[in-house]
Amino acid sequence: LSPPGDSYGVLPRPCRALVLLNPQSGAGRALEDFQAVVQPMLADADIATTVFITERPHHAHEKVRDEDLSQWDTLVVMAGDGLLYEVVNGLMERPDWEDTMKKPLCILPGGSGNALAASINHYAGNDHVAKKKLLMNCTFILCKGLHTQMDLVSLSTASGKRLFSFLGFGWGFISDVDIDSEKYRCLGNARFTLGTLQCLAKLRVYQGRLSYLPALPEPGTSPAPRDSPAPVTNGQAGHTVPLAGTEAPGALPSDSLLVPLSQPVPAHWTVVPEEEFVTVYAIYQSHLGTNLLMAPAAQLHDGCIHLFYLKAGISRMALLKLFLAMARGTHLDLHCPHLRYVPVRAFRLEPRTATGIMTVDGEALACEPVQG
Repeated sequence: LSPPGDSYGVLPRPCRALVLLNPQSGAGRALEDFQAVVQPMLADADIATTVFITERPHHAHEKVRDEDLSQWDTLVVMAGDGLLYEVVNGLMERPDWEDTMKKPLCILPGGSGNALAASINHYAGNDHVAKKKLLMNCTFILCKGLHTQMDLVSLSTASGKRLFSFLGFGWGFISDVDIDSEKYRCLGNARFTLGTLQCLAKLRVYQGRLSYLPALPEPGTSPAPRDSPAPVTNGQAGHTVPLAGTEAPGALPSDSLLVPLSQPVPAHWTVVPEEEFVTVYAIYQSHLGTNLLMAPAAQLHDGCIHLFYLKAGISRMALLKLFLAMARGTHLDLHCPHLRYVPVRAFRLEPRTATGIMTVDGEALACEPVQG
């Protein structure tokens, strides 16, 4: 059953799909799995595929940015979340991004993390599965041809980058695990377990300021003002544009909830009193990995960023317990005093020094002030 307000479209039959496949992703089995599991199912469903095999980083980004995509009904990504991140940002760089972003995107899990695939499997009401079973479930969703809307988050960095993200933004412990475990890619999903244990051994604290615009008014605060501040566009501070719907054709959407990073956050935002963190993670899907149900309340199209932060002072044992509970999505039931969760509409993170790795959809970013 679909939640109220969700509308579904259906792919045409016969259907033409462009499959972007990274043969190196995960444990390096994506092409083999595509030929053995996916292709026979798609053939039965009358879905004709053109397979594009990526040969280097940014290859898929360039392909979808520059190619005439009108010959395909859907774009299918068979890889990890990193390749979908490339595809989304390539599409958003097109002059016709508004029309192209209406073309359905499909993720088939071929990486080690597969967070979006696990989230979609969860939203579809399926049991928690991994590996081949998850791949079959996601392929079956493609065969049925049902598609619905998904939120994207617009991120702006102090150096002027504008990025579009479908999964999450992180800093600190979780991002360290993600990037430090890259060297164990051949282990598939087990790389994250090994990475977690290694990062626990050298637990670090990160200093910075975190601010956010709550999705719901917090107790004891006055509701947000109706008129939004001057929006930021394309990371250009102080350069304002009219509200959505009246921009020049092809212009990227304005960040109407944000003020430039050079200015203090608006008065109706919440500034977190603590400035020492073990991790900060803003996630917009339910799963952070196949076995990590981080935001059980998340939906594909809920207009919400699920912000988690872990304050300094937590013991290694308590942190390990949280991660073990996250496999079942019961980490909030532990009522850990160091863990905070708040649904927000926008956030800003200002690291005190350029320490640690930031990640967006599992890809590394330079550490600098960022807002979304």
